[in-house]
Amino acid sequence: MNKANIASLFEKDIARPIEGVIKADDTRHLAAEVDEYVLTGETASALEQLLESYTEPVYGGGNGVWISGFFGSGKSHLLKMLAHLLGEVPDQELIRQSVVEAFCAKAGIAGAMLPALIKKSATIPATSLLFNIDQKAPLIDKSQTDALLQVFVKVFNESRGYYGGEPSVARFERDLDRRNLLQDFKDKFQEIAGVPWEQGREEGILSEQAVTQAWAEIADGQTTENILARYESQFTLSIEDFAEEVTEWLRVQEPNHRLLFLVDEVGQFIGADTKLMLNLQTIVETLHTKCDGRAWVFVTSQEDMDSVIGDRTKQQDNDFSKIQARFKTRMKLTSADVEEVIQRRLLEKNKMGETELRALYEKQHANFRTLFDFVDGERHYRNYADCDDFTGLYPFVPYQFPFFQEALRGLSDHNVFEGRHSSVGERSMLGVVQEVTQKLADAEVGSLVPFDKMLDGIRQTVKSAAIKNLATAERQLPQQLPNGSEIAVRLLKALFLVKYIRGYIATPRNLAVLLYDKFDTNLTVLNTRVAEALEVLESQTYVQRNGIAYEYLTNEEQEIEQEIKNVDIDTSEVAKLLFGIISGDIVKSRTFPHSETGQQFQFGFKLDEVAQGIQKPLTVHFISPLSGLNDTEIAAHSM
Repeated sequence: MNKANIASLFEKDIARPIEGVIKADDTRHLAAEVDEYVLTGETASALEQLLESYTEPVYGGGNGVWISGFFGSGKSHLLKMLAHLLGEVPDQELIRQSVVEAFCAKAGIAGAMLPALIKKSATIPATSLLFNIDQKAPLIDKSQTDALLQVFVKVFNESRGYYGGEPSVARFERDLDRRNLLQDFKDKFQEIAGVPWEQGREEGILSEQAVTQAWAEIADGQTTENILARYESQFTLSIEDFAEEVTEWLRVQEPNHRLLFLVDEVGQFIGADTKLMLNLQTIVETLHTKCDGRAWVFVTSQEDMDSVIGDRTKQQDNDFSKIQARFKTRMKLTSADVEEVIQRRLLEKNKMGETELRALYEKQHANFRTLFDFVDGERHYRNYADCDDFTGLYPFVPYQFPFFQEALRGLSDHNVFEGRHSSVGERSMLGVVQEVTQKLADAEVGSLVPFDKMLDGIRQTVKSAAIKNLATAERQLPQQLPNGSEIAVRLLKALFLVKYIRGYIATPRNLAVLLYDKFDTNLTVLNTRVAEALEVLESQTYVQRNGIAYEYLTNEEQEIEQEIKNVDIDTSEVAKLLFGIISGDIVKSRTFPHSETGQQFQFGFKLDEVAQGIQKPLTVHFISPLSGLNDTEIAAHSM
């Protein structure tokens, strides 16, 4: 009887299309994104706190909401859901009420309070302006102190139908609109220029004469003045003016109408520029003051604000405190959120799968600590908690999700990824997990996802120079090691991922944990194969060994390591240096007392069978790795 394969365990087709990366401006899959959204326990709790503040008649706190989390944790998905849950998004067909109903159903498991708050928030009329700040600011110089304000103004102008490309032109349109002349101007311009105003305003100087003539005719006067040039020369941009415009817009809306700015990836746009961060704080604060709490700002960031700003001076610390005051509502997506989302969207099992995995759990759970716990490290990662946890996560192991997040963060900090802001870009945790699971779909139940496979999900976003060493090994090792190249290449992939993870010590045993890919694998054999492969990788300068741990070498590091290996070293000089360290730093005294009489006895030194310094009747013999002795021979010397 054939064993079931892994694909047969899942409730939903593991290969079904899943939008792993949610984009603020993508409206094609909105209904599916709402349906697929998983409201986790932690997110539900944070949403409840947000809605309690949002639905207060008079909101006395801040009007800012900061959503943070690591790469691919679902920040953009949450922001997009909030945009449709709390307001109407211009030019999008999805009806707000359908999102409210969907979220009330999702929130049913969280208790009665959250659905009631969702329904209450739905009674507040609002307009949601959802945008990715990088996409809206391709030509804006971030060194300008008002760079962030320019994006807010652009988005607000576009939402009213005004020209977002040039704020002075938008101001001209606004003034015409206030005098109920905008449509007349558009009609007259098209009559004169032969093209719609929406096209003519983008052509700029080519339409100057038509603009002037159309303006003169609707203003009932004869003028040759270039009206757009006058607006451009007199235009100024300030946060206070922007807030006043928002207030004016709100004033003509229905009572209690709100305007929501939902800004994706603002943390990446700001980076470590404290001026831009303070600019954001001032925008939020001024909107709150001028608009009586009716204008809100929601932002996402890949890190907490501490990480965005970095090391702070005392003045920056004071500035940061003010920023925090504006973003009193904090929604942080953690590894627990991501794990729950992945389980419920991707790894949910059918009845047959649950039965199969419960039997597998009963057979294997006694070995889990031996198989999946790391030793010697500063950090500890959780193992399977119980049978339900095992069934929910299989074929993954619990340590892999936070471990992979830390790997991504470390690689990004060291500029390993392609693209702007050194981010993972087009990959998310969900997308990586789905891709890896699909590759294991035909494997028998009992197989596991080894950690090195996670690299396959992000490899296309990694700079080629960073993995040149790995690419070289994939080409050359099969010729040099016909029987051991596979595990050697897998070790390189794992070592690349863990290179910048703090607290993890890449010993042969811990690396074997990362490569474990099937229950009933002989651990002794696996450990031996890993140790042998590491020796080969070290000898060929793919990795370097530091004490008991191994480290992947980047292209530059490999060249340096090879140069070091090529240097001829006089062994007598090494022995001299070692003796100096032993006699000077480790064993500082050359005498020791007799315990009964207290008499002091002098001793001399030997290092690897060679006498060092002045000899005495007593000698302490030190053995170093340079001696070439194995453990058995060293033990024999001790006899």
